[in-house]
Amino acid sequence: MALTLWGGATGRTIRAHWALHELGLDYEKKLIGSRTGATQTEEFQALNPKEKIPVLVHDDFVLTESAAIVTYLGDTFGGLTPPHGSLDRARYNEWVSFILMELDAHTLYVIRRHEGLKHLYGEAPAAITAAREGFLKQIRWAQPRIESSPYLVGDSFSGVDILMTSCLDWADSYGFDLAQSLHEYRHRHHERDAYKAAAKINFSISAGA
Repeated sequence: MALTLWGGATGRTIRAHWALHELGLDYEKKLIGSRTGATQTEEFQALNPKEKIPVLVHDDFVLTESAAIVTYLGDTFGGLTPPHGSLDRARYNEWVSFILMELDAHTLYVIRRHEGLKHLYGEAPAAITAAREGFLKQIRWAQPRIESSPYLVGDSFSGVDILMTSCLDWADSYGFDLAQSLHEYRHRHHERDAYKAAAKINFSISAGA
């Protein structure tokens, strides 16, 4: 079995590194950053023509998208994902969709595009304001579960806790006024040995401009 993970330095690549460490898997690390030119090489484009990180290579199988990688690793190696067909798996899928769409793509990445990358995507103050308001509205849906249980699904740590923690970290870096319970949730997961090991690797390089 050969595992290789391409990518580092971002809030999305940490998800894949973290999952690999939670499962105790040995893997080769290709720590390339986004917007550094490394995703435009022939070697990388052969793996992912989208020119995005992270990318997981498991023997001859290539998989992109951070949530898909986390879920695949959990399903393949046992852990991080509830059993197929269970109610917990349905809830897991719900959380994945919610986190990726309502927190990541529709709000946080809008801010990233028009604030941190405005030289590429242009300035859009109204879009940033709407995205900030949208994030605060959507995170209120998640807050009761976070306040009532250490984990989002069932009674154990899973892949959606990785995804949620990464988004809360992202929001914190953007100066969101998060509820204390949300900070406690993210700090608790930061204390996991797997997170510490993954973060040390993931954030050892620069993501690029």
